Amino acid sequence: MTEPAARPHIRLKRVYAPAAAEDGVRVLVDRLWPRGLRKSDAAIDRWLKELAPSTDLRRWFGHEPRRWDEFRKRYRREISGRARVLDEVCALARRGPVTFLFAARDEAHNEAVVLRDLVWRRAAASGGGAGRR
Repeated sequence: MTEPAARPHIRLKRVYAPAAAEDGVRVLVDRLWPRGLRKSDAAIDRWLKELAPSTDLRRWFGHEPRRWDEFRKRYRREISGRARVLDEVCALARRGPVTFLFAARDEAHNEAVVLRDLVWRRAAASGGGAGRR
């Protein structure tokens, strides 16, 4: 009997929180640069705004928890057409720890949560993944 593949180690963190060694590769997943944050202070390794929700979807959602389930559906549909950049982030996660950075105050209802879950699902479907560290 084969053991199920481990989930890639992906952390979620507000971009305003201090960087830590265990963050690994720090990836900003917002379309807009975070307010009040200087690029020189950001400690961001990659900015993958191509994976962020469209402007229309972001405005519609407005971080309203009552719209969360519908936002997740719409967002997954949007990013399904961005396979190249999604494969890129999956490959990063297979190589080592990755932290998805976001600016939203709501840590449970934002695009980084949806992206992490999607990467985990893709890793499980492919049978790959990296162990937790």
